[in-house]
Formats: sequence, structure tokens, C-alpha cells
Amino acid sequence: MKKLIFFLLSFVPFVGAQATPLEIGAQAPNIQAIDQDGATVSLGDLYQKGRVLVFFYPKASTPGCTAQACSLRDEFAVLKEKGVEVLGVSTDSVAAQKNFKEKHNLPFSLIADEDAAVVKAFGVPTRGNFASRQAFLVQDGKIVWRDLSASTSKQAQDVMAALETLK
Repeated sequence: MKKLIFFLLSFVPFVGAQATPLEIGAQAPNIQAIDQDGATVSLGDLYQKGRVLVFFYPKASTPGCTAQACSLRDEFAVLKEKGVEVLGVSTDSVAAQKNFKEKHNLPFSLIADEDAAVVKAFGVPTRGNFASRQAFLVQDGKIVWRDLSASTSKQAQDVMAALETLK
């Protein structure tokens, strides 16, 4: 029994280790990543263009992630009118992201964060190799809103409600 308890306790630091998502007011990570086409995307460059919604999802083409992305797709024109650039991030491959984008006619870029560098930079918790469903709105290079338990089918509505409260 002692051996079993020791064995289980030896994993506590790994099991209990949680990422800490960026706080509102924090500087948004100026990091480069690869999109669905294999092109390099500089998040810092995107921040200079205006508001950027960076949303994280566990796995491309799964039901919840599809609902989340399609929610944003369906309100994309309204979000653009409000000056919001949308960027999806998961640890999927370039090929999986490209397929997801094409299959669902997503009008925004998807980051293939295979090494989880963007996930880690935003402090998004993971389960295995899958990012938690979270969203961050960046304005003037800072986090101005975050959703740490992002909705699947109502992600766009949540973002638009947040935009109403921002100056």
C-alpha cells in the first residue's frame, strides 16, 4: 500500500500543475505562429491593426469546436464591422487546420500550434495535448476581455456583449 501511495504522490506535481491564463490588463504575447497554410503569422503585427480575438479550442472538426468556430463565422461580418480580427488556435497540424477551415468556410485564420507555444504564452490550460476552450480579446496590445470557459454555440454573442462594455 505504501508503494502505491508513493507512486501516486509522485505524479501530483504533474497532475496539479495548471497554467494561469493571462489577466485582463496584461500585455498580449507578441509571438509568431504558423497558420493553416503554413504561413508565419505575427500576433504582434495583428494587434497593431486593432482588436484581435484569439480563441482556443481543443481539436479541429470535433462537434464543440465546430460549433464555436461556426458561431464566430456566422457573426464574422458584424465582428469585422466592430474592428475585430479573429484568430483560432489549437494544437492541431497545419493539414487539420486547413481541412477545418475549408470544410466549414471559416473566414479567419487558424493557428496550427503543434508545439503549444501560443497556448503556453496565453497561459491556457491543457488536457494532454489539447488546449482548453478559452478566448481573449486584445486591444492596443493588452488583454481587455477573457472568457475562461468559452461557449461553443454562443462564442460570438459573448464577444459582442463584451464589446458593448468596452470603450
